[in-house]
Amino acid sequence: MKIYTKETCGALLERALDERTEELARVKAILADVRARGDAAVFDCERRFDATELTAETFRVSREEIAAAYEAIPEALLYSLKKAIANIYTYHRRTGRKQNIVTEGGRTTGYVVRPVDAAGIYVPGGTAPLSSSVLMGVLPAKAAGVGRIVVATPAKEGRIAPLTLVAANECGVTEIYKMGGAQAIAALAYGTQSVKKVDVIAGPGNIYVTLAKKEVYGQVGIDMLAGPSEILIVADESADPAYVAADMLSQAEHDVLARAILVTTSAPLAEAVAEQVERQLCTLPREPIARRSLEAGGGIIVTDTVEEACEIANAVAPEHLELYTVDPMALLPHIRNAGAVFLGGYTPEPVGDYFAGPDHILPTSGSAKFFQVLNEDVFTRKMSVISYTKQALSEDGADIVRLAQSEELAAHANAILIRTEGK
Repeated sequence: MKIYTKETCGALLERALDERTEELARVKAILADVRARGDAAVFDCERRFDATELTAETFRVSREEIAAAYEAIPEALLYSLKKAIANIYTYHRRTGRKQNIVTEGGRTTGYVVRPVDAAGIYVPGGTAPLSSSVLMGVLPAKAAGVGRIVVATPAKEGRIAPLTLVAANECGVTEIYKMGGAQAIAALAYGTQSVKKVDVIAGPGNIYVTLAKKEVYGQVGIDMLAGPSEILIVADESADPAYVAADMLSQAEHDVLARAILVTTSAPLAEAVAEQVERQLCTLPREPIARRSLEAGGGIIVTDTVEEACEIANAVAPEHLELYTVDPMALLPHIRNAGAVFLGGYTPEPVGDYFAGPDHILPTSGSAKFFQVLNEDVFTRKMSVISYTKQALSEDGADIVRLAQSEELAAHANAILIRTEGK
């Protein structure tokens, strides 16, 4: 891996986002087609893109298919899946929004929290079956109290990975559709003959999924616009180079567009990590993907101080940020922008991917500066609550009337005056 200084790392830190005009044109065409033709357009797309033949009878996953999926997975894997579900659901249940209503001087103000009626969770099924994304998408919606949760995931040649189906079933999902890409987002946003539209769409996906979510935003709510996976590690001389290399590769194997960066105050660590990366790369089944990812978007930056390393991290705003130093908790106050922060040498990123509880659906490509981790808030709405007594309205009425009249809204003012002065 190439090693940079803070003066020479500019190109590594830039993440140029292309206009993607060709992909956007295709996405718009698919959205329009699904909106116009419904199921038939979705079936055509699935035939073209995923070699899957669908009918109205086979579009939705059946109970028989779910039962067969259980038969296909080992008992130990099901046990681990159930433990992960318990951890993640418990976490989201304890972090949800609570209503806040206060009454003072005859004035009651605040808000109540209500879940959306229906949520659509997109689960990728491309280069790797990501059953963990079922848990991370469904469980925050379930914890928020959403009544109807729909899962959309592509079927490759008519088949969905068994663990994906088992994960959805274990999370309580009863509505699973064999559809992916922009056509799935269109079906969830607009509805078809078979799929009733949802209110919010969440979950990661490829460029077509992301562009489709951007296009339907406003018709439905969305969680975020997620791109390729990324990790940035801030480390000092205390870090184990084998651990650091393994964590960088855990993201690089996702996608050729993934990004893995180490920022360290130790030049010897930088050299040792570069050696470890090459050594471990040769053992990976997805070595070609990881190698291309590191060549295009990977690197090591050596800084003078850990504070400089933290500033680089804040500028990148990475999806995953590992703080692997003597005292990582002491660095946390210096971190402003990241999707998720992992503290210490025994908290590698996969702990968050699968098991700890916090969500792994995270903002990428610098969007952690304004997006946040997927959580219950995405699936809820705050509704304001206001209640005045007669005395409170009498006390505040003149001020309200004055402000209404300043905007030349006489009826607004009259709604107050008719109660306070009988006019």
